[in-house]
Amino acid sequence: MLTDSDLQAIWLTVRLAGIVTLILLLIGTPIAWWLARSKAWWKVPIAAVVALPLVLPPTVLGFYLLLAIGPNGPVGQFTQALGLGTLPFTFWGLVVASVFYSMPFMVQPLQTAFETVGNRPLEVAATLRASPLDTFFTVVVPLTVPGFLTASILTFVHTVGEFGVVLMIGGNRPGVTRVVSMQIYDYVDAHEFMQAHNLAAVMLVFSFLVLLALYAWRPTAKKKG
Repeated sequence: MLTDSDLQAIWLTVRLAGIVTLILLLIGTPIAWWLARSKAWWKVPIAAVVALPLVLPPTVLGFYLLLAIGPNGPVGQFTQALGLGTLPFTFWGLVVASVFYSMPFMVQPLQTAFETVGNRPLEVAATLRASPLDTFFTVVVPLTVPGFLTASILTFVHTVGEFGVVLMIGGNRPGVTRVVSMQIYDYVDAHEFMQAHNLAAVMLVFSFLVLLALYAWRPTAKKKG
């Protein structure tokens, strides 16, 4: 049986993953579009920076983010000057850290989807005097809906499974930063293995069903395309 603490951790995790996914849709879409279309020499270094969380240990990323958003960091000093306090060990600190950590899971699928569009649809839209913004929303977006769905699902699921960055930035505050991964860690640390199993099993089934739906839907989407 799941406890009230478990349900609270699940809700906090879902809320975090949902907010991060929405933010990355707004931030990651223009980045992915630029990476897909640009021929600038600095495209490769920027692509490498975006992909860095894929190979960088989460604790390393969390450490440098902690320095940046802490009370002595540039971001921390800025938020304090605005009267907002500091972000570490708060829910919104988790959001900021998760945006950086999950960015490649949003940007890379979108970049791949944008690259498959090619130039022809854009040239046709230009001959009809469509503006670049109008072309993007009326031509590119409808053609890349599968990419948007894949990117959103992967970002959401990846954020749900975070641990290292959460530990470094959020700590373990009940109802504030204690997400499912931290809740399971606490159970194991306290040798409450049955409670850990119950919560871990829920997340295992959830993750499997989400990925099963994604992979089952992908071939259908390709056939329709």
